[in-house]
Amino acid sequence: MSSQLSDYDFELPEAQIAQAPLASRDASRLLVVSRSSGAREHRHFSDLTGLLREGDLLVVNDARVIPARLLGSKAGTGGRVELLVVRPSAPTLTSQALGGATEALEWICLGQASKGLKPGARVSFPEGLEAEVLEALGGGEYRVRFHAAPGTSLAELLDKAGRLPLPPYITRAPEAADAERYQTVYARASGAVAAPTAGLHFTPATFEALAARGIHRVEVTLDVGPGTFLPVREENLEKHHMHPERYFVPEATAQAVNAAKAEGRRVVAVGTTVVRTLESATDPDSGALRAGTGETTLFIRPGFRFRQVDVLLTNFHLPRSTLVVLVSALLGREQTLAAYREAVAAGYRFFSYGDAMLVTE
Repeated sequence: MSSQLSDYDFELPEAQIAQAPLASRDASRLLVVSRSSGAREHRHFSDLTGLLREGDLLVVNDARVIPARLLGSKAGTGGRVELLVVRPSAPTLTSQALGGATEALEWICLGQASKGLKPGARVSFPEGLEAEVLEALGGGEYRVRFHAAPGTSLAELLDKAGRLPLPPYITRAPEAADAERYQTVYARASGAVAAPTAGLHFTPATFEALAARGIHRVEVTLDVGPGTFLPVREENLEKHHMHPERYFVPEATAQAVNAAKAEGRRVVAVGTTVVRTLESATDPDSGALRAGTGETTLFIRPGFRFRQVDVLLTNFHLPRSTLVVLVSALLGREQTLAAYREAVAAGYRFFSYGDAMLVTE
């Protein structure tokens, strides 16, 4: 069990970082890895229905990516400023906060500026949107209040003035097609700044086939934050702190998961965001999944005791990232790195628009 970041590194040719999605969502390749035997099998995502069991419960994250990237200029100097709207500073889900009046809440943003940002700075964006910097929080984060014409919501203004925040490893500019393909087909709750990418492979036909086989779907919401692609700066993983992310577990989802566990049926997490939500919302004493809202900074590392997740569907992640560490906690570090080396050798496509891996029992 390693707590050193360098132990989660691997070689990845730049050419295997997917820059665009495939023509069909379910055309991705799927590397199936058994936790118990270590066996690996090369399949396609369209095979998923046959790889799961009748009675399995699929849990997805219905978060919707918002056009959270704002490009503007500093009042007085005209200096270039970029803000990424991350979350409201108040303890509420982003999807709820976005619909309120623009000035109703303060927001936590990641900021970049040609000569830095200081409290009191005002920044102008298109569509009459203005930001006032209230506090520098460190690490590139700022507490900000937005101003706009009365009667407008921040959601409306972001739709007009914001840009889709594609991950930094996608080196091209966002295109019109990304507005649809960088969302899951079940995305509903606006508030994420990165897609829960394991879900990008699903189509309505996939869900119909799964339901016909007795494999049902329930939802959670986790507002995916920038921590999903920010680099880990501590070599000792015990010193790394996760960015807080808000989540919501509906009552129907909690009941369905608890029933599946009680009946010995498998819970299949679609993506690492679902893993973190389910495990964060677990009652530490009873082991039951609790409904409701919460905030998580859970960093899942090898040695973690999983209470809910039996099977994980996930994309291939960045070297030296918290996501590779999370997969290693479920699959084991050696097996994870061996699977990644095999995926690289076999030409799999990596990261958000890339291929997928199914970690089974």
